Amino acid sequence: MGELTTIMARDGHEFQAWLTAPPGRPRGAVVVIQEIFGVNRHIRSVTDGFAAAGYTAIAPSLFDRVRRGIELQYTPADMQEGAGYRKQISGETALKDVAAAAAVVRHSGRTGVVGYCWGGTLAYLAACELRLAAAVVYYGRLGDYLERKPRCPVLYHYGSDDRSIPLADVERLRAAYPDAPVYVYEGAGHGFNCEQRDSYDAAAAALARTRTLDFFARSLAGTEPAASERP
Repeated sequence: MGELTTIMARDGHEFQAWLTAPPGRPRGAVVVIQEIFGVNRHIRSVTDGFAAAGYTAIAPSLFDRVRRGIELQYTPADMQEGAGYRKQISGETALKDVAAAAAVVRHSGRTGVVGYCWGGTLAYLAACELRLAAAVVYYGRLGDYLERKPRCPVLYHYGSDDRSIPLADVERLRAAYPDAPVYVYEGAGHGFNCEQRDSYDAAAAALARTRTLDFFARSLAGTEPAASERP
């Protein structure tokens, strides 16, 4: 459905992004933030899925800061490689590319972000630092950032069996934001939304998608910028 396009961040960095238009009039826009595996087939499919739901969707290739065309699979070797790339890109730098992607699609209406793993952390930081209408975090590590405060509504998804994010960290998140929707999926592990991973949980992924789309439908309805998007 989508295609690669080249955009530029404010610091002059040119990078690619997977951009997909909805079949009809946009209901808003969604920036999809990658895992540590690049804008691979899975992330492109996720982006296309948000477009099919009615949103102009875009996935910036954050690893273009290191090298263009990085696309990894879900093997231990590729995971180690992706973690190495991630360490070369600070959150502040990644947000420049997220902001540029949001600017490209903002003509479609209110703009939200959704991120997975590393992208989940970045989605939270984007909610704190950028002008957005909504953010969705899938199993993002947030323990070091809870002193920051989101400027827009945020929805959170975690798996009860996530070995990299203990439930104690999820409870810290709930304590920090008692009014925020924080969902824990029983028996689901890290990466439960990705059908290409061994940890894929179809039931949890389907329920999380339904909740995400409902959340975006409420938060991104209309075409005028939300208060959190205004300068």
